Amino acid sequence: MKIKIPFFSVITVVKNDMKNITNTIKSIKSQSFKDFEYLIIDGKSSDGTFEKIKKYRKFVDLIKSEKDKGIYSAMNKGAKLARGKVIVFVNSGDTLTKNALKKIHQKFLGNKKFNFVFGTVMRHYKTDSILKSGFSVRRLRYNFDFATAHSTGFFLNRKIFIKYGMFNTKFKISADYDLYLRLILNQKILGGATKKGDLIGTVASGGYSSKVPFLKHLFEETKIRLNNNQNLILVIIIFFNAIIKFIYKKTFNTWV
Repeated sequence: MKIKIPFFSVITVVKNDMKNITNTIKSIKSQSFKDFEYLIIDGKSSDGTFEKIKKYRKFVDLIKSEKDKGIYSAMNKGAKLARGKVIVFVNSGDTLTKNALKKIHQKFLGNKKFNFVFGTVMRHYKTDSILKSGFSVRRLRYNFDFATAHSTGFFLNRKIFIKYGMFNTKFKISADYDLYLRLILNQKILGGATKKGDLIGTVASGGYSSKVPFLKHLFEETKIRLNNNQNLILVIIIFFNAIIKFIYKKTFNTWV
């Protein structure tokens, strides 16, 4: 008997986030498009998170709870266990809108050569919320803190993800950005984005990367650029441009 392969594998990584995990699970459970499997990778939570997850065991296809070596290691683990054609990481605290999977499925069906789709997400910060949408190679190549770079809005062919090395776990802050550079700039895989008004999900404030000091974030992204063979002069220009923008933001409370 041939085993049916789901179109999507939705993967949630969590550790000690009892406050937010339920909202994430409920957003996946409410999807109007049903051809997906759901995996939760728990980093051996000790605050009651795992007990909350177990209440949804009839809905969740796979629950794995064990110590890991960080968020990107846990996400790689989830991808290896997944069976779907397309993977997306919706980590604890983040959510998908009700028709998110339906919209992304239609995008893939309408573009047979696509191996990835960026979906519009609303990123919540401590003081405000910003809509992150669209995709262009130029923005990926030249922008610091690539605007759409968040796993919740990134739907990727699972075999491509596995083939080209998954997340590089030596990067602790921006391994997702490293992945985009490797796949889109270096390997030149094809993909696209949803329209700006097609909200796919929300990204919670307080995630790990939001707690990282600006310079630490900037230095890691600079290492990633150099690791992906970007021109040294270009990397230096982007580095100092990011610092100038940061100082301007701190001084005038607005971006250049």
